[in-house]
Amino acid sequence: MLSMLLISAGLIVVFMTAVWLLSLYKQDMSIVDGFWGLGFIAVTHHWFFRLDDIPPQQFIIAYLITLWGLRLAVYIFYRNRGKGEDPRYVAFRNDWKENTWYISFYKVFMLQGFLQYILLLPIIFIMYNGDEKLSVINCIGVLLWTLGWIFETAADYQMLRFKKNPANKGKVMDKGLWYFSRHPNYFGEVCVWWGIFLISINTEWATLIGILSPLLLTYMLLKVSGITMLEKRYEGNNAYSIYKRTTSPFLPWFKKK
Repeated sequence: MLSMLLISAGLIVVFMTAVWLLSLYKQDMSIVDGFWGLGFIAVTHHWFFRLDDIPPQQFIIAYLITLWGLRLAVYIFYRNRGKGEDPRYVAFRNDWKENTWYISFYKVFMLQGFLQYILLLPIIFIMYNGDEKLSVINCIGVLLWTLGWIFETAADYQMLRFKKNPANKGKVMDKGLWYFSRHPNYFGEVCVWWGIFLISINTEWATLIGILSPLLLTYMLLKVSGITMLEKRYEGNNAYSIYKRTTSPFLPWFKKK
């Protein structure tokens, strides 16, 4: 098990270093967002294709991670094409100036690699010791993952269509799933990773360590780089202030009066 954990860490370092070098060539740190999901696929497939026998637990998690990672990568690359570097990374570049090339290595790429590693823990545990049969809680995990994936896919598609319409420039998206939640895509993402954790449960130690993955993801989206950071962009926007007062921030729910 220890060797799998160490090798997985090494794979992430190699993968993120390659993405960092590409970012230097393109002068665009924001490509890391598009490659985020592909890193999970790379590590998962490394272990999956080394298996002699493939129990259902391992097959299902490899399939779900591939579906999740490819969808996310395609969506982000499509959404960002032709737009240049994301404003968040432009702000970093302005702060770091001529030191951007090496500071970005550990403050952007290695940091995201570390987060990838923690999120990958339940997947690594499954690849190390997958069960021949799915338990009831594993099946609940598959259903929760499915709900989350459908939710975030639909939310991203609705937002993409909204932004592509020039008539919506300056307006607040409050239709579809966005009517019930200010961040339905984040709600879906959290469901996906809690689902992965439930699919991975088969031993006590895997449960105790693997739960770090969905806990970290939930905390990051709710308190750090998700809702908190995104909503700072809309401070002073009257339309968004009304939307914020009437719409649930995370869990889909009915409007407040």
